[in-house]
Amino acid sequence: MRAIDRSPSSARGRFRPCLRLRLAMLALVLGSGLTLTSPAPASSASPGTTQDPGFAQVVKKVLPAVVSISVRTTSEPGDGQQTGEAATPSNPATADSPFEEFLRKFFEDQGITPRSTPTVRLTILGSGFITDPRGFIVTNNHVVADAGKVTVIFQDDSKHAAKVVGRDPKTDLALLKIETESAVPYVVWGDSDATQVGDWVIAVGNAFGLGGTVSAGIISARGRDIHAGPYDDFLQIDAPINRGDSGGPTFNREGEVIGVNTAIYSPSGGSVGVGFAIPSNRARPVIEQLMAYGTVSRG
Repeated sequence: MRAIDRSPSSARGRFRPCLRLRLAMLALVLGSGLTLTSPAPASSASPGTTQDPGFAQVVKKVLPAVVSISVRTTSEPGDGQQTGEAATPSNPATADSPFEEFLRKFFEDQGITPRSTPTVRLTILGSGFITDPRGFIVTNNHVVADAGKVTVIFQDDSKHAAKVVGRDPKTDLALLKIETESAVPYVVWGDSDATQVGDWVIAVGNAFGLGGTVSAGIISARGRDIHAGPYDDFLQIDAPINRGDSGGPTFNREGEVIGVNTAIYSPSGGSVGVGFAIPSNRARPVIEQLMAYGTVSRG
């Protein structure tokens, strides 16, 4: 076996040529004016950083076309943000029962006029968005289904009386119209078929009556059937949607409407990150028919 010399003098002898080579390379680099730099770290852009400015510019563009809707009704609504003005509502389940009929005849035989049940007047708060500069506003049917008086509130707090142009209960869509002397801000429809699970979305609405509330999230799923009607085909989103947001728009990153916020799944009544929006490609043909004819005709 060959022995290896580990003495200090031997080591210096072996590494001296290597040191000369390194000094020569360093002199060459300095003489040519080259600069040695470390590699740049990989970019980790996320919403809100310098590389990605977030959603502020999109919201600034679309917010003027999103409105709050206040509906005065005289019947018990199914949902929505509500405030009552009277108590003791009538019970629809017993209004036409045999027992009610028996009591009515009994009081009539006694010459007593039964006291009528107080009428309940409720204010339902919802959301909507303008899709036409002439003042046409999209919302949910369940927001205006029992409408007596409809008021539309813009982001500048100006109020406008609105009339119901048409409703389609099967898709839970409705169209309103306000009278205006000049063109109003509006938003455009997007292609919901082009959206993918994981895409960013922005929801805007009148959450709990606060008005102009913006939330962001992603598309969690497509094609959801929540048994709300015969044409269920919802986008599931995790952007927070709460009471009062019904009828508000879901936007993509370009500020196009890709959905109409309609329902949430919640054991508590508040947002738990499971919301449902009618896809724009299903909503748009219905709204166009309501705008043209006031009704929806199917084959």
